[in-house]
Amino acid sequence: MTAKHEKYRRLIEFCRELPPPPTAVAWPCDQGSLQGVVDAAREGLIAPILVGPRERIEALAAQHGINLDGLPIEDAPYSQAAAARAVELVREGKAEALMKGSLHTDELMGAVVKRETGLRTARRVSHCFVMDVPGHAEPLIITDAAVNIAPTLAEKMDITLNAIDLAHALLVGEEDEDVRVAILSATETVNPAVPSTVEAAALCKMAERGQITGAILDGPLALDNAISLEAAQIKRIDSPVAGHANVLVVPDLEAGNMLAKSLTFLAGADAAGIVLGARVPIILTSRADSLLSRLASCAVAVLVAKARRESAGKAIG
Repeated sequence: MTAKHEKYRRLIEFCRELPPPPTAVAWPCDQGSLQGVVDAAREGLIAPILVGPRERIEALAAQHGINLDGLPIEDAPYSQAAAARAVELVREGKAEALMKGSLHTDELMGAVVKRETGLRTARRVSHCFVMDVPGHAEPLIITDAAVNIAPTLAEKMDITLNAIDLAHALLVGEEDEDVRVAILSATETVNPAVPSTVEAAALCKMAERGQITGAILDGPLALDNAISLEAAQIKRIDSPVAGHANVLVVPDLEAGNMLAKSLTFLAGADAAGIVLGARVPIILTSRADSLLSRLASCAVAVLVAKARRESAGKAIG
């Protein structure tokens, strides 16, 4: 059994040895968000560019004894302007990651998805939680629990591909070759009355046809069958994913949000959050996040940025 926080501590320790990506931080205008950014910079995880009202940020730092020495500040008068400027820094090539400060998520994501000035790619933008669950041998990626409310089948395909990319960036396959994706529903059988079971089956067929690559998919699977080998064996589910899933694709945002928060508040799990599908990784943190969760979110972004640099280098080569 793994100790509490052990997986996050290993992740952070590994990322300390990597170059910290320049990270545009939109509106770090409360104590928690500003302290989290400074802590991540001191840990060598990110090289932040603070985007917001200079006087307010400096006054906040002075009030709470937060040392901003060496951290650049891009002046922006209000939260929407800060989101727009943070996105612009990415477009200018000055930042390799984006981070949410104390502004509302919708304000930041609104700037990200603007057609002319945002950070869109061919993929749908989606959110992943990387959960450190006590007693569970490896991290669990849960998607999408924060961005896509009721995704269509086509959107679930992108959500799944984003999660697979993240799993590879996190070196899930270093000790175990396969990324194993469970497409969750309330049952492990296809039932036309439960649309998520039909979509789960369709996603698995897409994987068989090569439309989704880089992982082994199975679904529909109920949560117990996805993560408990004993439950899968009792129900006679013969699958390389059942009981061994490291990616959980949920039916909709409500299911994902409740699953992630249940693990956090009932099982003592920590949740690092990242948004994928844009030009750069986007670090989303919550006011309720622990310091360790904030640092782990930054570490996840470090690995995603590293994977993208390496992919771009191979494409050029």
